Amino acid sequence: MTKKGILMVALLATVSGFSIDSDNIIKRNAKSTSLILKNVKAGNQLTIKDSNGIILYKESIEVNGIYKKGFDLSALPNGKYVFELEKDIEINTIPFSVESNKVFFNKKDESTYFKPFIKQVDNLVFLTMLDLNKKATTINVYAVFEGEAKLRYSETIENAQVIEKAFKLEKGNYKIEINSKNKEYTTFINN
Repeated sequence: MTKKGILMVALLATVSGFSIDSDNIIKRNAKSTSLILKNVKAGNQLTIKDSNGIILYKESIEVNGIYKKGFDLSALPNGKYVFELEKDIEINTIPFSVESNKVFFNKKDESTYFKPFIKQVDNLVFLTMLDLNKKATTINVYAVFEGEAKLRYSETIENAQVIEKAFKLEKGNYKIEINSKNKEYTTFINN
């Protein structure tokens, strides 16, 4: 085993020892950043995005439990970036910036967004969403016929921690858009 391989094994062993105390562990050395995430499931999506939302890296997590991977983030151009871990009903973000080949993380800027949960039972559609920050959320329901979407319902909800809505939809195709915190979620319903 090479010196570099031994160093990487030692680094991962050291970092994994800390993973019990925190959900996300970032460990840096001169060349790479090790990312360790707890409680991941197979199928979760990990992305790195720039400040314009452009995806620079995307990976589907393949195992349940703990995810470990090293990244050379110092090679990125100066700017602001974010790791996003998309789970079933939440998105965890870990923002970082690169300045002169140096990577900076700020634990207090990490956040979790909860995605809306939509369930269809016959012609009823139930929407539930948790928003701990109580940001304005806009819900738009469109009827889709022959490729054209026509707005049927629109509402902006402010200062609500829990949003619960039920819609009775006639037979047809629908598109539901939910906009919250500069994030858009779209679901298509066929009943």
